[in-house]
Amino acid sequence: MIDHYLKEISKKYASKWLVMLFDVLTVLMTLVFSFFIRFNFRLDFDIWIVFKQMPYVAVAAIISFMLVGSHKGVVRYTGFKDVVNIIIGANILATILLVTVLFSRKYQVDTVLGFSGSIIYIHLLLNFLFLIGSKLFIKSVYNKLIQDHDEIKHVLIYGAGSSGIVTYDALTNDIKTNNHVVGFIDDNVDKVGKKINLLPVYGINQLSKTLIEKNSVDEVIISIQNISSKRLLEITNFLFNLNLKVKIVPPIQNWIDGDLSVGQIKNVKIEDLLGRAPIQILNPELEHEYENKVILITGAAGSIGSEIARKLTNYKCKKLILVDISESPLYNLQQEFILQGFDNFIPIIADIKDKNRLDKIFEEYKPSIVFHAAAYKHVPLMENNPYEAVNVNVKGTKNIANISIKHGVTKFVLISTDKAVNPTNVMGASKRIAELYVSCLKGKGKTKFITTRFGNVLGSNGSVIPLFKNQIERGGPLTVTHKEITRYFMTIREACQLVLEASTMGNGGEIFVFDMGKSVKIFDLAKNMIVLSGLKYPEDISIKITGLRPGEKIYEELLADGENTVKTYNEKIMIARTKPININKIESTIINLCSINNETSNLEIVSIIKDLVPEYISKNSKFEVLDSVRNQ
Repeated sequence: MIDHYLKEISKKYASKWLVMLFDVLTVLMTLVFSFFIRFNFRLDFDIWIVFKQMPYVAVAAIISFMLVGSHKGVVRYTGFKDVVNIIIGANILATILLVTVLFSRKYQVDTVLGFSGSIIYIHLLLNFLFLIGSKLFIKSVYNKLIQDHDEIKHVLIYGAGSSGIVTYDALTNDIKTNNHVVGFIDDNVDKVGKKINLLPVYGINQLSKTLIEKNSVDEVIISIQNISSKRLLEITNFLFNLNLKVKIVPPIQNWIDGDLSVGQIKNVKIEDLLGRAPIQILNPELEHEYENKVILITGAAGSIGSEIARKLTNYKCKKLILVDISESPLYNLQQEFILQGFDNFIPIIADIKDKNRLDKIFEEYKPSIVFHAAAYKHVPLMENNPYEAVNVNVKGTKNIANISIKHGVTKFVLISTDKAVNPTNVMGASKRIAELYVSCLKGKGKTKFITTRFGNVLGSNGSVIPLFKNQIERGGPLTVTHKEITRYFMTIREACQLVLEASTMGNGGEIFVFDMGKSVKIFDLAKNMIVLSGLKYPEDISIKITGLRPGEKIYEELLADGENTVKTYNEKIMIARTKPININKIESTIINLCSINNETSNLEIVSIIKDLVPEYISKNSKFEVLDSVRNQ
């Protein structure tokens, strides 16, 4: 009941005029104290003179505080800026009194205004002490009364620079959380061993389980601006091994009105640990590229397709045509856009294998740009269903590409994958064939065919991150196919930035890849996810090695044998130069592959695929027998 009453009071702020009254009364009180101190606490002065001086001092104080606006500060949130304002205001007051003394002496004005210099200086110091001290005292008492009586969380701040100090202020000023800062950590050896706000600064090599247990440290907040992803990964891995929770302060440009609040300090996310800086694409040409254009997206309800659609809502598109075969996900995307007030789109349920249906859609809406994101992507499923992999990934792409030429589409952007590079599975090989087919169409009609090739997308449907999250929720274990398996990762946002940029810079025939940094070991990713979930490895959740799945590589690649790269104006984006291909032979073989029916054996289908993609060598798969025959 008391807590509820206090919280209701906390929603109200004291009037600035009440704060002004309090400050003026404090100044008058310190005036009396100044005289007592000056006369060694004896009443050897005319007390009535002091009372006569009070109205003038009160007026001078009001003028001083009005000039700096110190009365506008909220007492419960008193911080560094408020202290500075109080100091400035007190100095202005002392200056006014000194000017008054000089004026009264020169012109022999009423002796009531004849303050002695020592009184003014003592008064100034007392004002510093009482004005600042009273506000900090009120703030401290208020915070003790109003804060929730949860268990205190002991925190270390990583970074003893200006950002770290701001973080300290934000934590200590927040009344809704019981954060207790016990010290700082810094990489600068000149700061280690010193104190900031009476708190010790440790070097990271000084952190040990003994130190952590002694100070009951619960978490570390990383407050370093412009920290490299590589360094962030090193720090978090070190802290995770000490079983500490880790949070991170956002960049200054993301602070609200330039001020940091505790609510902005977030848990380290798995995408923060990719070991590279996020891909940033700031191209003003994007707006011109998509303005007043009808844009069609296949696979629009999938992870990539839906994010491309979301990005395009920021541009002045004439119409977005969202095509997908999955009813429920497309309905969810439709409702999302409606709730956001975006209505310039048309959701269409359609199958990219249905050529006639696609032709009618293109005839009706006449898109000028096509983003082809529809595909089957799961390696083990496609390894057992090569007919479907061909039907969707190859024939579906062929349908969309041919119809794009027929209807004069300006640009066609194919969403591909790093699994198309030196493929070891049916899925990757089918995506490589899709790349080959659109390469064969260069110069046929006015459509410019552009391919984007990237690695695994964090958080996409069916990816390893949602899988690990589900396994953690069930109590584990997390399953990893091989302890040394690595993958390149990007965020969905990065993937879609690349796709939109590729459409802008592409002139037709390019395969765009980008610098994804170092590949990430899946085993380490699993350990990090366990710790990010607030659990311990292996005490709380273990990791089980299950063995490589059919067609699965240990290492992925972004370039095939015989390919090299050409730089673009964005250092993170490159163009892969592919080795020459026999267009007529490949096109006719792909047409033959697309003519197969569901009675064709899997071995026969994969055999044709291997003829089309000579670098396709099966791994851990029943189709390895075809490689043995081919090598004889």
